[in-house]
Amino acid sequence: MIQYFNCKDVDDESIYKAFQIGFSDYMIPLQTTKEGFFERFFGPEGNKKEESYIAFDAQKPVGLILGGIKDYEGLKTMRCGTMCIDPEYRGKGISKELFKLHKDKAKKENCKQLFLEVINGNERAVNFYTSIGYQKLYFLKYFSCIVNEIKSEAKDMSKKLIKRVGYDEILALEAHIRDIHINWQNGFDYIKQINDVVHYGIYEENKLLGAASIHNKGKIFFIYIKPEYRNCGLATSVLDKALYDLNLTQFNISLPNNANLEGFIRKYGFTQDDITQYEMYQPL
Repeated sequence: MIQYFNCKDVDDESIYKAFQIGFSDYMIPLQTTKEGFFERFFGPEGNKKEESYIAFDAQKPVGLILGGIKDYEGLKTMRCGTMCIDPEYRGKGISKELFKLHKDKAKKENCKQLFLEVINGNERAVNFYTSIGYQKLYFLKYFSCIVNEIKSEAKDMSKKLIKRVGYDEILALEAHIRDIHINWQNGFDYIKQINDVVHYGIYEENKLLGAASIHNKGKIFFIYIKPEYRNCGLATSVLDKALYDLNLTQFNISLPNNANLEGFIRKYGFTQDDITQYEMYQPL
């Protein structure tokens, strides 16, 4: 008999084992240590044990759903951070029961929507999520760029300064981008929890024109230029600044539907990676 528990009521080893076996045959290998798993999935990913559930067959963990709640683009949102089932136990209704607990918890906490990401090509998962009420709303793409030379095209940087700034200076731009969709893993609260992210501000006479948040390994979490200052090379210049400041040889970035940003990164030299994801939502 399958039994279900809130993750706050079980030991960490069981949660980790459920994750390991559930993703043992995944299309993209997800290998991580127990410490790395908890640091990531219960850190910046935003999942919480009290919002997550696990399934057991006797003493054996056989299914897991991680959940996290936050205000996302103006709506209190329950995100499914991951869901996995032991391959030997698939097709037995465990995933439906885990999602029922997930959804009931969201309703109890007065969430207005459910949200998740799923890899394009994982048709079994996409069809399952569709069958329980999720709809595809955004297409998440991944890009990378090997950089061998400076690409700056700034027309006039004589009065502009690009410098390292703190997180709070980056956060000051939030009011300007509230109508721009930013994927969960590039959000400000996510960035704040990531180590080794360097923030850059672009200034003209102490006025902030734009900014970027870039990991010291080249992952671009955030890049934004105020509309009136676009198409004059500022975004290229801030990437060039990071390129040499952090001694980088490559960049990578993920972004949902955004024609302006995608056009810029393609012009800079980024190429699209093979992996893509759907962002799926369900209103409550």
